[in-house]
Amino acid sequence: MSLIDLSKQVALGVDIGGTNTKYGLVNHRGEILEKGSIKTDDYPEVEDFINALYETVSPLIKKHCEQKQFEGIGIGAPNANYYRGTIEQAPNLSWKGVVPFAELITKKFDVPCRMTNDANAAALGEMMFGAARGMKDFIMMTLGTGVGSGIISNGKLIYGHDGFAGELGHTIVKPGGRKHWSTGSEGSLEAYASATGIAITAKKMRAEFPDSLLNTYVEETIDSKVVYECAMKEDPTAIEVFRYTGQKLGEALANFVMFSSPEAILLFGGVIKAGDFIMKPTKLHMERNLLPIFRNKVRLVFSELDEADAAILGASALVWEK
Repeated sequence: MSLIDLSKQVALGVDIGGTNTKYGLVNHRGEILEKGSIKTDDYPEVEDFINALYETVSPLIKKHCEQKQFEGIGIGAPNANYYRGTIEQAPNLSWKGVVPFAELITKKFDVPCRMTNDANAAALGEMMFGAARGMKDFIMMTLGTGVGSGIISNGKLIYGHDGFAGELGHTIVKPGGRKHWSTGSEGSLEAYASATGIAITAKKMRAEFPDSLLNTYVEETIDSKVVYECAMKEDPTAIEVFRYTGQKLGEALANFVMFSSPEAILLFGGVIKAGDFIMKPTKLHMERNLLPIFRNKVRLVFSELDEADAAILGASALVWEK
């Protein structure tokens, strides 16, 4: 049996955001050979964006793939449909409607292209290159400006019948609760457990506690980082902001655990930098709301991927997904 040199297999991972698009050439070992970025919002027309991406990465592909095999392109993008290879009604991109993105990429680069949303891509990256290596059942939660998720069951991402499964951030954790600033839904997890949600909670709570350190900041400057700094100075209100956030997150995770019985829940993103301020109440309220058969079985695990590279690694993992 001949051995396969994984370093000789190369894919292009692309992470499309509303402002910037990051890309990287990645080998099958998860080593990034070269990376860079272009401005997404410089290109109102999708064809111009693809042409710019091609002009930027073609020299890199030529440089790194003379002695290696270029296997394809994986793309993580908002509202990307895995089955159809489309970006559909993405609110933060200028390309409106349904864009046949994978087809356009394949036509330009002449290689296969797969795509999914950024949280699903992160889950694949974690399974192939990060903390979920060897796991077949886990849930990836990305806690940043919003709350994204990817669900792996029996070693496969769950896409659902239409390619959009796994939007756990938009499940309702408090019926009739806080109105989401974008979707208009009331009481979704994202409205509480995202960095945006934490800032809203902090602004509400500081109004009730005039002695809080949070009141020494101008309202517009209050974000999850400021809340963390105040919590580190033992401000009771800031600590309560994280406790309340952890409670809402933990209650939601209990629901998710009882649905798909994962081995672990992987946590990724800026919000988890709050450490025990948020993790202790999250764990407490998750366990408290689980049936006895699920208790003390599910680990909460921090991502092992570098935050700057995770999206690129995750997107490239799509190319090798079986």
